[in-house]
Amino acid sequence: MSEPPIAGQETARRDVSAWRGPWELLAGSVVRCPVCQGPLDVTDRSLRCAGRHTFDVARQGYVSLLSGAKRTVNADSAAMVGARTEFLAAGHYGPLTDALARTAASLDLPAGSTVLDAGAGTGHYLAAVLDAAPGAVGLALDTSQYALRRAARTHPRAGAASWDVWRPFPVEDGCVDVVLNVFAPRNGAEFHRVLRPGGALLVVTPTRRHLAELRERLGLLEIDPEKEERLERTLSARFARECAKALEYTVEMSRQDVENLVFMGPTARHVEPDELRARVSALSEPVRVTASFATALYRAQP
Repeated sequence: MSEPPIAGQETARRDVSAWRGPWELLAGSVVRCPVCQGPLDVTDRSLRCAGRHTFDVARQGYVSLLSGAKRTVNADSAAMVGARTEFLAAGHYGPLTDALARTAASLDLPAGSTVLDAGAGTGHYLAAVLDAAPGAVGLALDTSQYALRRAARTHPRAGAASWDVWRPFPVEDGCVDVVLNVFAPRNGAEFHRVLRPGGALLVVTPTRRHLAELRERLGLLEIDPEKEERLERTLSARFARECAKALEYTVEMSRQDVENLVFMGPTARHVEPDELRARVSALSEPVRVTASFATALYRAQP
């Protein structure tokens, strides 16, 4: 699957200075040099520290902080990102997006707040949170250059940078107000380090009922039954859970929607594409599927 175009993409390409807006706020005070941990300055087409470590801005507007051997091999491909973009645009996860936005609005973030999306993908959920927090600036971290091309343009107050969230973040201590973690790896120690005391961590994970109707028929990867317990063990030493909510609903999809759903996730790496498409083509439309998520709000403890 080819990567579908971004709305207004040609206009965004002509506006080569559009990336600077959020980075004028993020560089120096939030994002630091990943080599020497010094503050970064914004230049014409890069970020640079006093030690002359320089990080270029890609043509699509994201900043390359990872380079060479530090790049990871499991980053989402162009096909996976294209499938995710089409699936999310269809609105099937709209109730989840709305729930995250309502939670962000309830935090009543002041102007100048920072929202960090760790494992942001295309920045879909970060954009919704920033819409609900009109005074905040966002930072999207992800390993996929294809996802970052979209994350960099998903919201005028969002900056995007390549980074492996298992590594120490290129972010100053205690400068983040909200960490967003949706279907992504959880680096609890780094979440806590970058959050201010009392800062919020919003976590979304799928439950075992999520996509249950498709798992056996399509050979989707199973959800670890101990996922929730492992999440609590990961976070309990540094965070207090303020609230947790379940979100579950039934959605009707076309076969194309299901194909996008399958190809946007890790199953795409474990089953041959032609076999997946054959299994999807055997489904009767509309395909009724359970969407089931666990959402939780944590507070960083001293």
